[in-house]
Amino acid sequence: MSKAFSNLLKYIDKLPHTKKEQVYQWVKRYVEPSSSAGGRLINEMRETRFKEGFECPYCSSEHVVRFGKYNGRQCYRCKCCIKTFTDTTNTVLYRTRKGNEWITFVDCMFKGYSLRKSAEIVGVTWVTLFYWRHKLLNALKQMDVEHFEGIVEIDETYFLYSQKGQRGIADRKPRKRGGKAKHRGISHEQVCVLVARDRTKATVSKVACMGRIVKPKVDALISSKLSNENVIVTDAWRAYKTYAKDKGLEHYRIKSDGGKHVIKGLYHIQNVNGLHSRLKQWIDRFKGVASKYLDNYLAWFLFVDSRSNESTKQHIKEFLPTSFVFEMTDTYDSLRLSKFNV
Repeated sequence: MSKAFSNLLKYIDKLPHTKKEQVYQWVKRYVEPSSSAGGRLINEMRETRFKEGFECPYCSSEHVVRFGKYNGRQCYRCKCCIKTFTDTTNTVLYRTRKGNEWITFVDCMFKGYSLRKSAEIVGVTWVTLFYWRHKLLNALKQMDVEHFEGIVEIDETYFLYSQKGQRGIADRKPRKRGGKAKHRGISHEQVCVLVARDRTKATVSKVACMGRIVKPKVDALISSKLSNENVIVTDAWRAYKTYAKDKGLEHYRIKSDGGKHVIKGLYHIQNVNGLHSRLKQWIDRFKGVASKYLDNYLAWFLFVDSRSNESTKQHIKEFLPTSFVFEMTDTYDSLRLSKFNV
């Protein structure tokens, strides 16, 4: 028996990385049976989602009672709207029977595996995993900053508008691997991503508009998070100057052509520019991102970047329960047919 085991280990050692990962996931499921791992996932989800008490996902009533079980999952009934639901209703796991596969897929996400490699490991098609990814990220992007503290650095970065995955593009020829813009500099071919970050690392990073940022877009994305006690630091673009003046905010402008990048030894936009650099490097691995999904990837990046010192295991433990807090009713069709809106 020991010789057979030794030969097995030698055989596994010669396998390519993807096959080794498959063996690892299989052994993990064998050691931790499906009912155990999946059960813990549902329990964590229930505790996170209903931490303030049970609430009907349809009418928000608290008059909820247990209503038997279906396929081993606890069902509930609302006394107000008479509808039944389970722990997973209107979450990313709604109508899925693959709890453990989701755990494996999130593991692959944080290890940086491609969808095709992940599909080999998880055991479902890469197309299915694409929609799993965006169901998770659609829930995660609902996380938001309540308010900023102290100094807030604000700057924008740009991505070339992309219709990756779309067929029948009529207004231009398809581009390979992202391609290049027709016009030099910032134009309406560029998607503007506004990033605002305070010194506690509370961050807003969202798609704002096409082309140069304008005052109404700045106002819409961050005004609710700012108060008169905040000091904003930006580049010299006039939209920020107008916005700060209208809101009565103390404002410092960093003029790149002046060679002075820090004012009074305290006011600068180096933190937000550093985040831009990390974002660009991180997103390059996807070989182009469709602009309609860009906000999803921004949410994913912020989650990873804010927890850069944590292990992949810790990421998974936090990522799944966090996504369950938010309602998610998207289907494969609604994700596929979604449009880019700014």
